[in-house]
Amino acid sequence: MSDQQSVAVIGCGQWGRNHVRTLAGLGALAAVADRHPERAAALAQEHGAHAAPVEALVADRAVKALVLALPAEENAALACAALEAGKHVLVEKPIALTVADAEKMVAAARDCGRVLMVGHVLRYHNAFRALVGAIEAGRIGKVRHIQSHRLGFGKFYDRFDALWDLAPHDLSLVLSLAEGAPRSVDVRPVSVTGGQTDMAHVHLDFAGGPTAHIFVSRHSAYGERRFAATGETGTLVWDDLADWPDKLHLVPHTVRRGDDGRWQQDKGEAQPVAVEPGMALTDELVHFLDCVRTGATPLSSGMQGLDVVRILSTAP
Repeated sequence: MSDQQSVAVIGCGQWGRNHVRTLAGLGALAAVADRHPERAAALAQEHGAHAAPVEALVADRAVKALVLALPAEENAALACAALEAGKHVLVEKPIALTVADAEKMVAAARDCGRVLMVGHVLRYHNAFRALVGAIEAGRIGKVRHIQSHRLGFGKFYDRFDALWDLAPHDLSLVLSLAEGAPRSVDVRPVSVTGGQTDMAHVHLDFAGGPTAHIFVSRHSAYGERRFAATGETGTLVWDDLADWPDKLHLVPHTVRRGDDGRWQQDKGEAQPVAVEPGMALTDELVHFLDCVRTGATPLSSGMQGLDVVRILSTAP
């Protein structure tokens, strides 16, 4: 096994298969494991890797890193064992289902000097990168408010409600822009089906920074995946359901009081912001491999994953 083929994927569900295919394309796939050995064997053979039991991969010194694509309640025990065995770990979102488990994972990575990264894949989307670039270039001034809508119909699980399934994506984006944990959190869950949370509103306030509102729903008759950052002189709007040339726009606007004390407002036409087409999962895994090689802190670090779990855990 070469240094370029040193990552194993544990879990062969939908996202596990995506990781296997992408890592194989990057020349970094070493092995595959799953609770169903026959499924792991078939997937490994398809992509030129080998299948092995989970325990064997954790103990294998030739395997430098693991990608965990598992039910979230299984993440903590396996991630900690892998980190203590000297492995770097990328774990799919959410990092855990309890704050205590997420804290254990972050502490294990710190104590073992290993990389712990969370699969907040939209953090690596080219549209979000372009949005961040526009903010850093001063195109909307200081960010005052962030708003994110993620709505659709379906994905009803017994162990996962809409808040825990959908909101980690948006919380990762908000936390990346705000550059820190919020000072106040207000989560308002809504049940339509009579049980779990089907919709949720999340309000965040950051000290010295923006406010934010996230709305997620798995019980919406229409689909929407829109993220907006409003600043002093405009709003950047990322519509992820739009085609690549139309995904990101800047809407210039100002609101101020005139000399007469009355509000004055100006709003210009939406201006497209160039976004290069790309594959966010590929870019995420390339970033993970770079962090493994250099020891750099990932953009979607274990600490960010912990902050996400802390926010979600405030829900009544």
